[in-house]
Amino acid sequence: MLKKNVGGIDRILRIVVGLALLVGFFLNADAGMRWLYLIGIVPLATGLMSSCPVYSILGLNSCPMKKN
Repeated sequence: MLKKNVGGIDRILRIVVGLALLVGFFLNADAGMRWLYLIGIVPLATGLMSSCPVYSILGLNSCPMKKN
């Protein structure tokens, strides 16, 4: 299972951007390069899973520190 490395604001922004791109896909039915809007699946999925493979590769983490 993937480690959670996407925190609060980052997660919300990913979900909003992903949904906006997918809405654009459905609203621009006659656009020539309409399929590019489907890239919104990536930020939506990483936001919903709270895990980003690119963050893991780069060693980044936007989750808040756990208090002991």
